[in-house]
Amino acid sequence: MSNVTLIGIDIGKHTFHLHGQDKSGKEVSRKKCSRQQMMLFLANHPTCTVVMEACAGSHYLARELKAMGHEAKLISPQFVKPFVKSNKNDFVDAQAICEAASRPSMRFVTPKSPDQQILSVSHRIRESLIRDRTKTVNQMHGFLLEFGVSLPTGLAVIKRLASILEQHDLPVRLVALLQRLHDHFSYLNEQIKLLDKELESQLADDDLGSRLLSIPCVGPITASLLAVEMGDGQQYSSSRDFAASVGLVPKQYSTGGRQGLLGISKRGNKNLRYLLVLCARVYMMRLEHQKGPLAEWVRLLSARRHSNVVACALANKLARIAWAIATRHTQYEAGPAAMNA
Repeated sequence: MSNVTLIGIDIGKHTFHLHGQDKSGKEVSRKKCSRQQMMLFLANHPTCTVVMEACAGSHYLARELKAMGHEAKLISPQFVKPFVKSNKNDFVDAQAICEAASRPSMRFVTPKSPDQQILSVSHRIRESLIRDRTKTVNQMHGFLLEFGVSLPTGLAVIKRLASILEQHDLPVRLVALLQRLHDHFSYLNEQIKLLDKELESQLADDDLGSRLLSIPCVGPITASLLAVEMGDGQQYSSSRDFAASVGLVPKQYSTGGRQGLLGISKRGNKNLRYLLVLCARVYMMRLEHQKGPLAEWVRLLSARRHSNVVACALANKLARIAWAIATRHTQYEAGPAAMNA
């Protein structure tokens, strides 16, 4: 097994399929094993490069393999799919991972640290709670509308639902059911507030997250999610690459020498893209109070483009500034350096 230089692992919940090949790309071994058997096998295996798809459990495995002395790499599943042969099975998937990793132009995902994963879990739970809260609010609006009561939009009116119900002659059972929904809404709202406080406290101990807060109109939620998704930023060769990974660059459809640029590609983390656009809109709302080249750039762009276009362009700029802060270990400055980011 000493001639094995690259091992591709198709990750499963209980079963793992390993494909080993030598430096010429020839298949040397195939192995199906449980999690315990795989860890024991790799612990006794000579050091080599181990590649997996970036999926559930891959970041933990990458950290464990690095501790064993192996070089662990993660690949986005979308880059592995083109290398899968016609008849798909787990061993073919493992072979495709090796084929993809052998490409010199392949892009890899940086394994996350435990702290980054914890922050990511907090953000996912927060997103889920917000979706549940929105669903609960919509249910209350819909049920009341069935009985001729139309409420204004927003969360403020839901918080004073009890006083609103007293103003209308509604069935007692309906009022009781709506009160249950309101209690559930209050619980979700409180959990979201608690998570926001936890994210702020975790961000205070994170050097990169604290520096990202220096970007105008970027708050703790956006800064912590940027720190999780970007890491040290070294996996991106330029700021444009990071903005492209978030889906904030034009989608290209060019052929025959004709350049075709569409809307933004909307790739990557949807929530991070949404937060960056939201930060951009807040910046535009407070544009008269902003100074520096970035503010002048936004004013000039706003004079000739739609506000939605300006918001996406500014979100792209904020993503690039965040990458520059992460890679150069600096803070945001509202001067010429900000425009060069």
